[in-house]
Amino acid sequence: MVIGREKEIALLNQRLDSPKSEFVALYGRRRVGKTFLVKSVYEGQFTFQLTGIAQAIFKDQLTNFNMAMRKQYPDKVRTVATNWMEAFQQISEIVEKSKQKKKVIFIDELPWFDTARSRFIQALEHFWNSWASTRRDVLLVVCGSAASWMINSLINNRGGLHNRVTQKIKIEPFSLRECEDFLKYKKIILDKYQLVQLYMVLGGIPFYWDAIEKGLSTPQNINRLCFEPNGLLMGEFNNLFKSLFTRAERHETIVSALAKKSKGLTRDEISVESKHPTGGSLTRLLEELEESGFIRRYVPFGKKARNSLYQLCDFFSLFHLKFIKGQKSFDKNHWLKMIDSPKHRAWSGYAFEQVCLAHIPEIKKALGISGIETNTSSWRSSQSKDGAQIDLVIDRRDGVINVCEMKFSMEQFIIDKKYEGELRNKIGAFKAETQTKKSVFTTMITTYGLQNNPYSGNIQNDLNMNVLFENA
Repeated sequence: MVIGREKEIALLNQRLDSPKSEFVALYGRRRVGKTFLVKSVYEGQFTFQLTGIAQAIFKDQLTNFNMAMRKQYPDKVRTVATNWMEAFQQISEIVEKSKQKKKVIFIDELPWFDTARSRFIQALEHFWNSWASTRRDVLLVVCGSAASWMINSLINNRGGLHNRVTQKIKIEPFSLRECEDFLKYKKIILDKYQLVQLYMVLGGIPFYWDAIEKGLSTPQNINRLCFEPNGLLMGEFNNLFKSLFTRAERHETIVSALAKKSKGLTRDEISVESKHPTGGSLTRLLEELEESGFIRRYVPFGKKARNSLYQLCDFFSLFHLKFIKGQKSFDKNHWLKMIDSPKHRAWSGYAFEQVCLAHIPEIKKALGISGIETNTSSWRSSQSKDGAQIDLVIDRRDGVINVCEMKFSMEQFIIDKKYEGELRNKIGAFKAETQTKKSVFTTMITTYGLQNNPYSGNIQNDLNMNVLFENA
């Protein structure tokens, strides 16, 4: 059963029913479910399948192809391909003999085939331009976790594959609602508070959620996956980057620098913190991390693009760098002992903010503004002594700005006299510095909502975590 992915499934089926040959490229973060989706939609309809080998040389990749061809067509393939031109020629010969209405060719982890001096791209280009595209019955589907390669070398290719991809599909992580549905399908029932806690560690990565064990609480599952000697995610961070990037240590230093500054860093600050020269190579590294879903770039409210900030938005990477990296061993029940410690509370607040930022369409729906054009950003005071900051600003075309405060707590959130004064000063600084003429609505997004008291009266919108689970 495929959870969610309705739009993606519809696109894949449209291309299957198309009256012409189609070239479909899927990309997205590692473990996000690209392969599972393709195999689920096209089950029983593949003419040929091939999966690349991580960190393998040209010779091994070609051996992998020949083994796949012999396994799938033991009686039809007589020769061994010695280069990629011959390999794609064998694929075309198999397709021509097939009686399927639509010949579905699936090449998984496509970037791994593009090894040094392999001329893989040139062979793929020749295969599509000179043969497949001239037919009406070929559906070429390719996947890749190295999102930057998929975009720069394939989708935005400036050579012979320019504009050849007929459908690109980015596979995004699951939303909270989809994660809840996924666990229900597995007969695992957790309340929304525990689901939000899991999302703060795992993000919406289906592979991670598939490892959740029935009968265990969220803290128990996190402890089992991340802190026990044989935990599934103990070595995930290093494997994740090495499988996606060449010289992955460069990307790791940038992510590590961003993990230390929850509110984000400018390009120049990243250069200083990570010790990368601020040139074209840094641009490429940032683009690769952004396309692969590890970081996000945003323009603060009222600023220009050159003032962009970069922020770590991959939940598991943040969790790993905060609690796992550098630790040689852990006490039994390590995570359960961490609950409600100062370090845990600081991380929880930031991670919950990221959960909210990953569900802005759901927040807009709860505010009743789904149909209104909006711009979302953050804001940082350049004048106030206390460094006032707002992590989510929703600027609406209907003359209103929602200034959103996101707070994680184990029970209803209480606005006391001190915090009410901080809010008032923050809103005042925002209005004064931005000179906005729009109405400013103070919006609270918390786990269990606000406790009604004399200091909560100036809050225009009181949203709790339930709204994050709604279909946007």
